[in-house]
Amino acid sequence: MDRRTAQHVNPDTPLLNDPAAQALCVTLEAAGHVALFVGGCVRNALLGVDASDIDISTDAVPQDVSRIVENAGFRAIPTGIEHGTVTVIVDGSAFEVTTFRRDVATDGRRAVVAFSKDIKDDARRRDFTMNALYANRTGTVFDPLDGMPDLQAGRVRFIEDAGERIREDFLRTLRFFRFHAYYGNPKEGWDADALSGIAANLDGLETLSGERVGAEMTKLLSAQDPAPALAAMTRTGVLSCILPGADPTLIAPIVHLEGLIGALPDPMTRLAALGGIDAPKRLRLSRADQKRLEAIQDQSLSMLSPTAIGYLAGQQAGIGAVLLRGAMANTPLDHGIIAQVMTGVRSEFPIKASDLPNLQGKTLGDRLKALKQDWLASDLAKSKNDLLGS
Repeated sequence: MDRRTAQHVNPDTPLLNDPAAQALCVTLEAAGHVALFVGGCVRNALLGVDASDIDISTDAVPQDVSRIVENAGFRAIPTGIEHGTVTVIVDGSAFEVTTFRRDVATDGRRAVVAFSKDIKDDARRRDFTMNALYANRTGTVFDPLDGMPDLQAGRVRFIEDAGERIREDFLRTLRFFRFHAYYGNPKEGWDADALSGIAANLDGLETLSGERVGAEMTKLLSAQDPAPALAAMTRTGVLSCILPGADPTLIAPIVHLEGLIGALPDPMTRLAALGGIDAPKRLRLSRADQKRLEAIQDQSLSMLSPTAIGYLAGQQAGIGAVLLRGAMANTPLDHGIIAQVMTGVRSEFPIKASDLPNLQGKTLGDRLKALKQDWLASDLAKSKNDLLGS
């Protein structure tokens, strides 16, 4: 085992108080093996941020992991056994347990690995120094590549040679900017070696699937403030590679307006502000996200009130539309604008087809459409009698 740091994970963190995770680690240790929490769960625990997944690294090979945990009454699923990963189910909770490994060959999307007994080998195949942190079940941190100072300072750095790390998996270019948006300290600036490695490997972005790019961009656009990262992506040429025509100019105003009115970050609102050619297709957006994106784009150009927009677009898209409209017009928004949108969301058009018994077919449809336009233009204020009397 490599050097231990003086750093310890807070004993109150959920990572160290998960009974299923503790039971799994105890089981592997009792069989004579090392079991360490690794990666994002350790990073986030040290930062006091929740982590959704708990991953475990071990010196036991996958076949031994499966045998040991099954003898303990747990379930083992060989989800990625060729890469050293066994998913272990403990009391209904799933954990990915992966053998220490080193890369033998990579093609920018997948790797051929060999198992190792050395934690430093395992650490070197990870992407960023802040992700090469390990902790045992009592919270002692192991830092084989000096990632702790970077984590504490908010420096996002590739492990060793940035270009090599990127060529192992070109998605790491996008992960670099996403990590900067979530964990980077603006005062630390941008790592020059990372930007140089990114700029030298732009062609590799073309090999990535739209699904992988879209998932990474959605995470980036969900950050509290993705504007600096998107600006850096523009300067390095990354943004134009993955989303031609995209322009981050409106992102900072959107973020500012969100803060003013108390709106939560919405990736589709930011994407609508970002623009780009064929964004839904290039990013492989789900139908629900495509629908929300289109509603935000359409309603941001309308002259209707926030209440009427809420009725037409719904909560998320309605708030996104008024934010984008405010950013494009460079105007402040009323603090009560979310409440106005929500009034529209809860409203119902007061006219039904049965209120127009003398009309049918196209004539009925046209009349209902005209009445609804009148109602929307009135800021949803006109009653049934007002509309039918018009």
